[in-house]
Amino acid sequence: MGDDLGDEWWKREDGSEDEEETEQEKQLAEKTKTKPEKRKRVTGKAAKAKKKKDDTQKECVVSEKKACEDHQSTKTKKKRKRKKKIITDVLASSEPKPGCPADLQDLVSRYFSDKRSVIELEELKLQNSCFLSSNDLTHSLSSYLKQVCPKWAKIQKQHTEKSSVVVLIVCSSALRTIELIKQLTAFKGEARVVKLFAKHIKIEEQVKLLQKGVTHIGVGTPGRISALIEKEGLTLEALKYLILDWNWRNQKLRRMGEIPEIKLDFMKLLESGILTACREDKVKIGLF
Repeated sequence: MGDDLGDEWWKREDGSEDEEETEQEKQLAEKTKTKPEKRKRVTGKAAKAKKKKDDTQKECVVSEKKACEDHQSTKTKKKRKRKKKIITDVLASSEPKPGCPADLQDLVSRYFSDKRSVIELEELKLQNSCFLSSNDLTHSLSSYLKQVCPKWAKIQKQHTEKSSVVVLIVCSSALRTIELIKQLTAFKGEARVVKLFAKHIKIEEQVKLLQKGVTHIGVGTPGRISALIEKEGLTLEALKYLILDWNWRNQKLRRMGEIPEIKLDFMKLLESGILTACREDKVKIGLF
């Protein structure tokens, strides 16, 4: 009977070996349970760290976006402030005022104030008798010329000199010259009109044109008119009326006397003999 039970029957009776095995199994089970928990804890910490990192990145992006928007809004405000100071906006919203002889006198005095002595400045001043009545912004060019030059038909017939004109109309650009020539239709009658500007027209061609026949009205820019007077292609012998396109404004709402390059040429034209002829009562100035 003892042989049938084998050598290890005694171990089963006291159960010591079984208990050892049970304890080992428990320890293994506990280790197995603790490992996933640790993993969970590790995973939880990593998730928190990742979330914190993502939140920080989001905050940075939001703060950068906000700073960019603030910068753009500041720029827009600055632009708006600067836009308010632009003179064209002020002029556009204000009522246009017609020019008067005092405007021209003031322009001449300011321009030559640092270029002439006190005595010379006095000589540049023109009497009120040197001026025609000014346009009150209700006239077209033809109606204005009819008002200031009522005996035009007679004057036109009497004019026989070549290389000279009776009426000289001064404006700021070639395009404006073309516009004004179109407006002369109702006034000019049979008078011959010549355009005097530099765009696409050589000065030699204009000299030949003025010498070819009798011209009554010249319309052009102060730069080309001054150049023609210098070359003696145009003389002031027959000139009676100098009409300035004074009230017209360009796209920037600037008048002829307010455009630097035009103002320079215009002053040069006045010095070329116009002011002297006005003081001698040979030429009258009109502000259209």
